[in-house]
Amino acid sequence: MKPSAEDFKSIESAWCPGCGNFPILEALKKAYVALEIPPHRLLMVSGIGQAAKLPHYLKCNAFNGLHGRALPVAVAAKTANKDLTVVVSGGDGDTYGEGGNHFIHNLRRNPDITLVVHDNQIYGLTKGQASPTSDDGFVTKAQPHGAYSSRFNPLAVAITLGCGFVARGFAGDIEHLSGLIREAISYRGFSIIDVLQPCVSFNKKNTYKWYKERVYKLEESGYNPSDKRAAFDKTLEWNGKIPIGVIHKDDGSKPVFTDHFEFLKDRPLVEGPIDTAKLKNILEKFK
Repeated sequence: MKPSAEDFKSIESAWCPGCGNFPILEALKKAYVALEIPPHRLLMVSGIGQAAKLPHYLKCNAFNGLHGRALPVAVAAKTANKDLTVVVSGGDGDTYGEGGNHFIHNLRRNPDITLVVHDNQIYGLTKGQASPTSDDGFVTKAQPHGAYSSRFNPLAVAITLGCGFVARGFAGDIEHLSGLIREAISYRGFSIIDVLQPCVSFNKKNTYKWYKERVYKLEESGYNPSDKRAAFDKTLEWNGKIPIGVIHKDDGSKPVFTDHFEFLKDRPLVEGPIDTAKLKNILEKFK
């Protein structure tokens, strides 16, 4: 039976009214329904933060872990069961700050998972200090003289390290974002969507209005996402116009992480035989 949006309905959220996380949640649900992914075949993984609460609000398999440590869990789950659809949900602080090392090295590893980053350019859960993607000089209660660190460009890093699917979405356009999510999940390999997500409580600069005055859709300009050099140049556009859409997409021929393991070629690891005697011996060592 085909899934519906009701199949994913869970508890009421605790996000602030008007938060950009709401449309991201709706875009994900639309994508799952369009791709006919049943809830029991979906795993949502997250760390800590407002964005990381998202799996709580979907009825599916979920793992909510430590701050910045969502990607290792997601890769382990996909390695154990390659038939699962694995999607990671995290904020810009969670993913690029605390989880920066995992972000960088999983770009190199190329696991077949999708990373959706709620990029509000602020730490929302911990009340509004600058994040890695805050604009240079961004003033907050914690940085009253402005952020001194230069702005981290995650999509430029992703392209530099060979990521095959790199996109940017906008929480103010659910249909467009849902289409990006569908395409990212369908891509075989590591896919990332950095979503421009207004924080109505703590970021009074990068608002819905601010973004709507600047974003433009790449697919409406005849852009070719297979050109890696052109894609890198697009990631550098920010102060005037901001591109959204698929910034880079290769042919998907690069081996994914699980392709390197012969024992995973015939079946998922979770369907393999279990030697209870060996397992008992391992457990005994921890007594």
